[in-house]
Amino acid sequence: MQNDLCEPVFNNEKKKIRGNRSPCSPSRVLHIRQIPNGVTGTEIISLGLPFGKVTNLLMLRGKGQAFLEMASVDAAVSMVNYYTPAAPHLHNQPVYVQYSNYKELRIDNQPNQTRSQATLQGVNAVQHGNLGCALAAEGGALPSHTSVLRIVVENVVYPITLDILYQIFSKFGFVLKIVMFHKNNQFQALLQYADPVNAYYAKMALDGHSIYTGCCTLRIDFSKLTNLTVKYNNDKSRDFTRIDFPVIDGQRTLEAPFAPQNTIFPSYAGPPGFAPALGFPQGAGPSVPPVPGALGSVTVTTSAAPGPMTLPGIPGNSVLLVSNLNPEAITPYGLFILFGVYGDVHRVKIMFKKRGIALVQMADAAQAQLAINYLNGQRLYGRVMHATLSKYQTIQLPREGQEDKGLTKDYSNSPLHRFKNPCSKNFHNIFPPSATLHLSNIPPSVTLDDLKNLFTSKGSTVKGFKFFQKDCKMALIQLGSVEEAVHALIELHNHDFGENQHLRVSFSKSTI
Repeated sequence: MQNDLCEPVFNNEKKKIRGNRSPCSPSRVLHIRQIPNGVTGTEIISLGLPFGKVTNLLMLRGKGQAFLEMASVDAAVSMVNYYTPAAPHLHNQPVYVQYSNYKELRIDNQPNQTRSQATLQGVNAVQHGNLGCALAAEGGALPSHTSVLRIVVENVVYPITLDILYQIFSKFGFVLKIVMFHKNNQFQALLQYADPVNAYYAKMALDGHSIYTGCCTLRIDFSKLTNLTVKYNNDKSRDFTRIDFPVIDGQRTLEAPFAPQNTIFPSYAGPPGFAPALGFPQGAGPSVPPVPGALGSVTVTTSAAPGPMTLPGIPGNSVLLVSNLNPEAITPYGLFILFGVYGDVHRVKIMFKKRGIALVQMADAAQAQLAINYLNGQRLYGRVMHATLSKYQTIQLPREGQEDKGLTKDYSNSPLHRFKNPCSKNFHNIFPPSATLHLSNIPPSVTLDDLKNLFTSKGSTVKGFKFFQKDCKMALIQLGSVEEAVHALIELHNHDFGENQHLRVSFSKSTI
């Protein structure tokens, strides 16, 4: 079978699909290729669920392909933007996600699609926390109905601590207990969730991924155990429900038991306690799945410790190398505002001789990884931006008399930092770039038409707008594309309405 960048060439499979064809452009129908044998419809659907509602599924099992239809183009764009830099893995093999030529997926009532459609219907059961119903649609069940995972970490280059495992896996639900040990010259751990649903999602999302780029790879299976026994809270074992346990050989870093986080997807009512994966904020719910191939560091907000909690001992630095920028449009301030959505930007430097390349220094390594996770592969001023960690540890300011033309800026003391206050609500409201923006700090004198005209004056196409019913200082505005919204955020965040009232703009998890 021959594949182009948009669509596979079918033989009789084309007869099973009817839809409005379009050029290779963003579509809510996605083509997923190189699917390993044995991958289920539930696993295919799981690739799309973090980005929004999945409305249709076509499995081409004999060809290792599938089509997934999302409820909106924005959800599909977010999914493609996320998976393009690094392919997701199913059954330890990469699969590839791209736009389909179809705008809509309509499946004939073919016998070989009955199972896929039953799986899609099973998602409704998952939305109410009943994973067993969804798996039953696949003809399977939760292995041993266990909430205990067996974790093997391969290629251990950097130390793996109990706290690192806790922060990785607690993003998927309430972790009760962890026990770490070495067996057969391998680092292993057993981890118990409060609910088998959380264990299932953690395994599905994290198996085969690496904690750090190129090393510390997770291999995850369900354990035969149904309950872990922990006698002491120390560096190798911990019961997070028993703060009365003695602490041996080390201090307990988590001083209180954690209540389950009833987090949900922005447009998908998932199981209680299902939280976002590494590199993404906990609180309002996940927006994207874990970073394929490199989980990176994490900023977490928990009920016991408000504000960011950075993993100890994470290698790497806080300086990003940002490339493929549009030299005619990009400015240090624009990068400061955009990257400032995901952390406090201290310095920005656009290369003097290569204006399409810049360095961005974040407050810490966790924020740097967060910015990479969300912004790498995002379109900015007509180009697909690339973001990765730089070899530099800091951005040097130009020496006195050195020609710079204003391309290096220090924002260390900027009043526009979103995360200076460790208890800020901003930690709970970090979402991937989307076509819908959240506006706040709107003065009472500013009308709907005023805001529409403001965004239109910056080249945006306003497709929807609504004020919050209980607070007219806040509103949602939906623009023509994700790229338009990125440009508008750069242009209009901190817009001065006069009388010391400035507009606040961020990406929204909602749609209008």
